[in-house]
Amino acid sequence: MAVFGIDLGTSNSLISFWDGEKVQIVPNQHGEVLTPSVVSIDENGEVLVGAIAKERLITHPTQTAAAFKRFIGTQKKYLLGEKEFSPVELSALILRSLKASAEAYLHEPCEEAIISVPAYFNNIQREATMEAAKLAHLNIKQLISEPTAAAVAYGQQTTDKMILVLDLGGGTFDVSLLDLFDGIMQVEAISGDNYLGGEDFTELLIKDFLQGHPNLALTPTERGVLYRRMEAGKKLLSSNSDFSTVFQFGEEEYIYQQTPAGFQKLSEHLFNRLNLPIMRVLKDGGIKLSDLDQVILVGGATRSDMVRQYFAKILKQFPFSEINPDEVVSIGAAIHGGIKNQTFKEELILTDVSAHSLGVETSQQTATGYLHDIFFPIIERNTTIPVSIQHPFGTLRENQKTIRFGIYQGESPKASENLKIGELTIPLPKGTREDYLVTCRFTYDNNGVLEVVAQDPATGREVTTVIEQNPGKLSEADIQKSLEKFTQLKILPQDKAENRLLVARLERWYSESLGDERHFVQQMLLDFNSALMGQNPTTIRNLYRKISKIVEEWEGRSFL
Repeated sequence: MAVFGIDLGTSNSLISFWDGEKVQIVPNQHGEVLTPSVVSIDENGEVLVGAIAKERLITHPTQTAAAFKRFIGTQKKYLLGEKEFSPVELSALILRSLKASAEAYLHEPCEEAIISVPAYFNNIQREATMEAAKLAHLNIKQLISEPTAAAVAYGQQTTDKMILVLDLGGGTFDVSLLDLFDGIMQVEAISGDNYLGGEDFTELLIKDFLQGHPNLALTPTERGVLYRRMEAGKKLLSSNSDFSTVFQFGEEEYIYQQTPAGFQKLSEHLFNRLNLPIMRVLKDGGIKLSDLDQVILVGGATRSDMVRQYFAKILKQFPFSEINPDEVVSIGAAIHGGIKNQTFKEELILTDVSAHSLGVETSQQTATGYLHDIFFPIIERNTTIPVSIQHPFGTLRENQKTIRFGIYQGESPKASENLKIGELTIPLPKGTREDYLVTCRFTYDNNGVLEVVAQDPATGREVTTVIEQNPGKLSEADIQKSLEKFTQLKILPQDKAENRLLVARLERWYSESLGDERHFVQQMLLDFNSALMGQNPTTIRNLYRKISKIVEEWEGRSFL
């Protein structure tokens, strides 16, 4: 049975597997390999995932959610109609859809998977991803960082090299430095920005337009139209073409024009943010630009000519993107799945590193007293994992009853400015003296799972953490509640997906048109819905073909 490779992306997701000879990317019910990471609930309470849901971002914005990966591991909630979902639950619905596509494609269960995550995801975000997989009834063999997965895909085409992977997706930016030698892929250093991606370049154009019309109040549907136009405009500008569009909001017309040079200027601060993780990785890896043998681009946002030119300029070499940047992460994850179930014949050993420093809150004695809120790293960032490191810590006073370890992740010297991911308390024997020592051991594995053990060497007592009550983390009761919620949801049957997508496309066309064109679209909607109600397969099929051709011609025309 295959171990599937899943790229759970901010904008799009996909699933693939190693068939013993090559990677096969699984098509979804629409015959596409990319499934938009969008979830919607329709008027009948039916769950729509992927392309259909994406069409409804404009027509039904209050019933549709997108880009929720950016908030996985947080307490953010999405209200879709009358139902409330967390980012974990929405991600689980995407995973369930991918799982269903794989099972329909292979006619066998899809139970085990490798899921890719941004290299710079923190512990809470990694745990939340694993919880989403659990809700989708997937057994996760391993989490793999997205840049590492991409390098695995390219590893089949290259010999010993020092590789820099730049992964710019819809919502995250990861940078990884990898050393490939003798069948070993060693991650040397990673960095990134979990809130920087292609979506931010689209938002630049939206903000620029709105700043020119500060009193313009848009409805959710109008906001959806604005987003769609600016997303298309971003692609034109990124390929060095001018962009001009006209919006009809209410009774007024609004014109927006932008040039590639103007967009470049708008984007300066985003490019500065792209530069920071690159410089940090090179510094942590202890290498110069001249030491790099290859630069690999990953993620849909790297299709932009403007982005590629920027990377080429600062890195003094033109980057590679021979494998489809939208597919390369899933391909690498599938290859790693083949390694896991021993169907991949070539030898390839992967090593990874800790994306962030992990440590505890401590106090430090000075001449004038104790200073508190000090972060003491036990596992430094970019330490090769899996790893287990311990350190002794002493009491502050005599007869101290306990030692409390606040567990943090981050790079600030102040513990309170880092991310608190847990807490552990170990009781001490009566009559302890000042500077009584206990040890604290951090064990960190390849999935980003951290175990912390405090031990009193004098008594042999140990306390082990189960890190709980993290923001967004689900308890067993929460997981059970989510599973019960899922059993009550009506999922759109795959055999109805094709017709439902056409309805969604027509609804979007209607929302974006006016006058005679709008009446024309409405008549097609009425005719097609009437045919669906009639349930005559021949009538539905013939009308589907006729209307699909008209819609494709409309979508092929520029609406900018």
